[in-house]
Amino acid sequence: MIASAADFGRNILRARVAAGISQDQAAELAGLSRAAYRSLEAGESEPRSRTLLALSEALGVRPEELLRPADPLPRARFRSLKRLNNRTQLLMDVGRQLRDYRDLEEVVGERPGWALSALAGRAHPGPRRPIDAAMLARSELGLGDREPVRDIAGLLEERAGVKLLRANVHTDAFFGLSVAEGDGGPAIVVNTWERISVERWIFTAAHELGHLLLHLADFNPDVDGEEEASEGEANLFASHFLMPDGAFLAEWGQAAGLSTYERVLKVKRIFHVSYKTVLYRLRERGVREVWLRFQVDAKRHTGKTLAKTDEPDALGADAFWLSSPEWSKAREPRGLETDDFVPDRRSALVRRAVEGGDISLARGAEILGLPLATMKTLRSSWL
Repeated sequence: MIASAADFGRNILRARVAAGISQDQAAELAGLSRAAYRSLEAGESEPRSRTLLALSEALGVRPEELLRPADPLPRARFRSLKRLNNRTQLLMDVGRQLRDYRDLEEVVGERPGWALSALAGRAHPGPRRPIDAAMLARSELGLGDREPVRDIAGLLEERAGVKLLRANVHTDAFFGLSVAEGDGGPAIVVNTWERISVERWIFTAAHELGHLLLHLADFNPDVDGEEEASEGEANLFASHFLMPDGAFLAEWGQAAGLSTYERVLKVKRIFHVSYKTVLYRLRERGVREVWLRFQVDAKRHTGKTLAKTDEPDALGADAFWLSSPEWSKAREPRGLETDDFVPDRRSALVRRAVEGGDISLARGAEILGLPLATMKTLRSSWL
């Protein structure tokens, strides 16, 4: 079966990424103009026989590999604030990682089920739907009414049966995506770019869990625009999943003797959320001028005025608590560390498979996306 132009484009993209070369380098090696190569990779044109042979040689693959139907993109919900040039490449990489992850689970004989599948659509419609879904999810995962989510990576991977992957996409327009059950999922991918706060990493994981439970009908890899209503519901879900009202009120009340600034930061660290998530919750509960009061007290403590662009009230009262929390690592006071968000199940499975002789060290490195030398160093550090 011969691939379509779109399939051929995906195949040469996959081969180019595997070869570790840029579009310009691939074009030069194949003797093509940059425009001609980009048109082929975008699926906008079909190759001639001579071009097919030149590309197979340049990319180090057999011609028939470039002509076969490409693996479908995973059924993902992938939204971003602006167009990403590497969107298809990222989805293909996620699909490859999930196939490797699934193969690894089969090798070690451990494939957990999706613990929350029965909850999708159970919450009653209406403005409380995301909150109801968050409370149902917490209960199903064994979290107490006032228990903080101390390790969301472990909770999702070990209790919920969600594969959690990390990406490093250098943009603040994309925070994460989720993949539906049946395409290697359920899975959640979080953008852990160093300029994005750890608080935002954690919030994104909870946000994407909300999409998996609330918006399965929206999982289409070909749609890339954000929908305000769905994003708002996922934000509300994440806020209450990470910081349920009963626990929030108890901790907020216990810190009543502190200044506004210290009180917000104490509660933020207990629940591993952004300071803005705490402010949104206060506004949701009817506390007036909460941003101004926090800003004034923050300046008294730090000597700095928060930027006007960070003013949530600029969104309007109705959207205040639906907006995204702080994303920037630089603007998150007393931020969490990267150790507060460590997906580790895949690494643990790789160790079991390597030590059990089920896979080679090289295959383990491939699954984890590590150079073989780094994988050897990792193996030597295992206790």
